[in-house]
Amino acid sequence: MAFLKYWCFIIALFCMCPSWCKSDGDAVDIVTKALACFDERSVYSSCQESYRLNAEGSINVPPVAIDEYCNGPCLIETKLVLECVDNILYNFKFYNGASIHDARFALYRGCGHTDKRGDFNVLDHLGEEDYYDDYFGNGNKLANPIHLLIFLSCALLLWGY
Repeated sequence: MAFLKYWCFIIALFCMCPSWCKSDGDAVDIVTKALACFDERSVYSSCQESYRLNAEGSINVPPVAIDEYCNGPCLIETKLVLECVDNILYNFKFYNGASIHDARFALYRGCGHTDKRGDFNVLDHLGEEDYYDDYFGNGNKLANPIHLLIFLSCALLLWGY
C-alpha cells in the first residue's frame, strides 16, 4: 500500500509541475496584439479620435460631450476595445498603471447618473478594491488549479478518509 501511495504522490507532483505549462506565444507578440486593439479600425469607426481610450489609459471626454459619448457609439466602441484587450491579455496594464478593471469602472462611473458623471479618470482610486463596491463580481479571481483538486481527491481516497 505504501508503494501505491508513493507512486500516486509522484504522479500528482508531475501533474502539478510548472514546466508542463506552456505559453501561447512570445510575450512581446501578445502585448503587441493587445496594443493593436487600440488601432483597430473595425472597432473604432464612429467615435471621435480625441475621445477614444488609448494605450496610455486615458479617456478624454470634455464636459460638453459627455451625453454624446455615453449615448453614442463611443461608449460601445470603447467597451469593445477593452474586451479585445482583455481577451488577448487579461492582466493588461495601461502605460499609466491602470488595469482593464479600472478602465471599465471609469466608464461605468463617467457615464453613470451620479455626481461622478463625467469623471473618466482611470487613476481615481487605483487599486482600492473596496471602491468598486458591487460593480464587479469575483469572476476574475483565480480558481483552484484542477491538478491540485485531482491530487487532493486521490490522496483522500488512498488514505481512506
